[in-house]
Amino acid sequence: MQSHPNVRAVQGALDAANARNGSDAPATVRLLPDAVHTAAAAAEALGVDVGAIANSLVFDADGTPLLVLTSGAHRVDTAGLATRLAVTRLRRATPQFVKEHTGQVIGGVAPVGHPQPLRTLVDTALDKYDEIWAAGGVPQAVFPTTYAELLRVTGGTPTEVA
Repeated sequence: MQSHPNVRAVQGALDAANARNGSDAPATVRLLPDAVHTAAAAAEALGVDVGAIANSLVFDADGTPLLVLTSGAHRVDTAGLATRLAVTRLRRATPQFVKEHTGQVIGGVAPVGHPQPLRTLVDTALDKYDEIWAAGGVPQAVFPTTYAELLRVTGGTPTEVA
């Protein structure tokens, strides 16, 4: 699975950005024994707080993809976020829309490694963790990073999303 094209794309993007984990070592994609399609499952598999999981949620914002990296401890307030972003309609993207814009499937969408960069918002709630975990391109792949690194490697905007 380490040779899966999505995992290679994510690791390549992390390497190109010189991404670091919470110990300031290179961020490396790690494969779990089983797929983890939810933040709760990922947290349990990694032995971390569910809030330290950075969910990668793709939204359709008036037809444009928007990637929201949110803490696994809460949900995105789509109505409030739509108002702040001045979009008419903000809704969860269809699996086809997600695949088209990220090259990845729901449950494994990484913050990086997409065919084209996506506008990205990073939940400020993730800042309270020394190390956070994000998906690595497929449902059983994850990588450790920090809030500052997630902002840096994605070019994301810190945002309160809940």
